[in-house]
Amino acid sequence: MVLKINISEKSGKTYKFESEEQLLLEKELGGKIEGSEITPDLSGYEFEITGASDKSGFTSFLNVEGIGIKKLLLTYGKGMHKKPKGEKKKGSRPKGLRKRKTVRGKIISEHTRQINLKLIKEGGKKLSEVFPEQNKAPETTPVEPKAE
Repeated sequence: MVLKINISEKSGKTYKFESEEQLLLEKELGGKIEGSEITPDLSGYEFEITGASDKSGFTSFLNVEGIGIKKLLLTYGKGMHKKPKGEKKKGSRPKGLRKRKTVRGKIISEHTRQINLKLIKEGGKKLSEVFPEQNKAPETTPVEPKAE
């Protein structure tokens, strides 16, 4: 099972990598983990689990106990961002609109495919040094003028 792990800094920069490790199983959303549990390069770091999603794309929800799937009646927020049919304006939300959506429990299981982490405590090396390939500026190719 390959886990996609996204680590976000306060500045808004996100570092992404994939891991085969099973060490994050049975952890809960909102829980804190040491960086050395993920990979030895991140020793000294501390992260908080802010979110996860499973192989079908269902988000993990903090209010749902266990690892199972459940249908919840949601208003706008986590798990529900789409505007309703017939709404023309992008920013308007009709009052009282609720929708039943499928969500997964807050415990990370073997069905989980993506985990989002927030940096709480920084280690000895900066994250840009730990992930140098993601720190590069995007390469732009020069555009040649059209010949007429």
